Amino acid sequence: MLSVLHIENIAVIEQADIVFDAGFNVLTGETGAGKSIVIDAISAILGERAYRDVIRTGCDKAFVSAVFTGIGPLPWFQENQVDYDPGELLIQREIFLDGKNVCRVNGRPVTVAILKKLGLQLINIHGQHDSQQLFDEANHLRYLDLFARDQDLLEAYQQAFGRVQETRNQIQRLSMDESEKLRKVEMLEYQIRELEKAELKPGEDEQLEARRKRLQNGEKMKSGLCAAVEALYGGEDSDGAASLVQTAERAVAALCRYDESLEPLQGRLGEIAYALQDVTEELRDLRDGLAFSEDELEALETRLDTIHKLRRKYGATCVEMLAYLDRCRAELEEITFSSEKLEQLQGQLAREEEAARRAGLALRGRRQKAAEALAGRILSELTQLDMPKVRFVCQFEEQDLTPNGLDAVRFLMSANVGEALKPMSKVASGGELARIMLALKNVLAEQDQVPTLIFDEVDAGISGQAAQKVAEKLSQVAKTKQILCVTHLAQIAAMADTHLYISKAEKQGRTYTSVTPLDRQGRREEIARIIGGAVITETTLRSAEEMLRR
Repeated sequence: MLSVLHIENIAVIEQADIVFDAGFNVLTGETGAGKSIVIDAISAILGERAYRDVIRTGCDKAFVSAVFTGIGPLPWFQENQVDYDPGELLIQREIFLDGKNVCRVNGRPVTVAILKKLGLQLINIHGQHDSQQLFDEANHLRYLDLFARDQDLLEAYQQAFGRVQETRNQIQRLSMDESEKLRKVEMLEYQIRELEKAELKPGEDEQLEARRKRLQNGEKMKSGLCAAVEALYGGEDSDGAASLVQTAERAVAALCRYDESLEPLQGRLGEIAYALQDVTEELRDLRDGLAFSEDELEALETRLDTIHKLRRKYGATCVEMLAYLDRCRAELEEITFSSEKLEQLQGQLAREEEAARRAGLALRGRRQKAAEALAGRILSELTQLDMPKVRFVCQFEEQDLTPNGLDAVRFLMSANVGEALKPMSKVASGGELARIMLALKNVLAEQDQVPTLIFDEVDAGISGQAAQKVAEKLSQVAKTKQILCVTHLAQIAAMADTHLYISKAEKQGRTYTSVTPLDRQGRREEIARIIGGAVITETTLRSAEEMLRR
């Protein structure tokens, strides 16, 4: 669970340390006090996108860290080579004005993307906009798949569907009319002839360019080699370096009879003399082997010009052009024998489509079985949320092969007795939608091991008895998972195990937000404020006390 959250320089929060407990935690405060900033800070720790404009004005960076306790040995730790501490997990993130982010897990640097994979296993955040996702029927199948835990069957189907798509693409490439086929054949034959006539060899262009460079600088090379040979070998008026080293070696050898300690120096001089002789011989061979021909240079330029013209059409190097030639030959052969190939592919496609349909039917069976269970679970949850008359079903519509299976799925409901089942967008009010989403989140949460759920102002549009039922449901869920809830409802605040009050104040022309854990008296006053607004009376205080006691 999330135990401690530390925030520095995020929006109006200069610095805050927030301690959360197990069970039901609520955050209350006036609108604009900074409750959403706390949720934004938690989102940053989970690897969500954090923009530089969250940095407090006048600061060059923001910092947020979180301590989690009771986290099991997730595979993520081993996969990312991060040390696992069974006692606690420390996540830190710095956000800089230049857009740079530095993230660490237990002290080890990780990327934001890698951090997000861990975050998905730690906390599930549900905000107000999530309820609107229920209106988008494209999400309904995803919700059902999450409940069905059918990832194995979905992946098997998608692999089969991918093979179908690849074969269909091949058939489409080969299915061209005769005039188009003729134009394609003529173009390929021309390109093949042009490349074959050139008789290119792998690496030929690089070798020719190196040879041209030597030919173009032939006189400089000959002059330089002659100078080097003379410096080492000597000339009419002077001894070369090789000869002088040999003389030095003989002189030291004569002294060794008087002083044996000079023998290592004699040996080193001998090695240098032999090395200089070898170098001299190689340089002399290069000098004598130099041959420069204007005819060779002209022929070489002509060949390079031919290669250059081909480069502009077929590839940057001879290797790339030869690869292009191979592709042209293969494509020409494919078109030439397209009728036979098409027949073969049609048979292959029929087999692959049949395999995809079998995989799709297996997936459908899992989904339909899960749909009945999901509808039952949601109806049970909604009954507890003061919606006992609601009807809810997962409607299936058969489709041809699609990337996600053979079915389109949408949720239908009837909120009132006697009303027909209709899409949610046509029948659900804001308060009903919030409760349906809460029910769905609770059901899906039972399917995963995420230890912490955050509900950010999901109480919009509900009040009275419905609000009390939502509060009771959140309290019930908090018996098995840690719940953090941002709320404006007294009924929810009164049910909390831990109550945090978010407030802001001005000091020396700046706005500061603080987070204060409330004791019993503080909770009484805050709930009274939620009930009665700015003016707190004895009546609202008694109502708050009654809610806490109840």
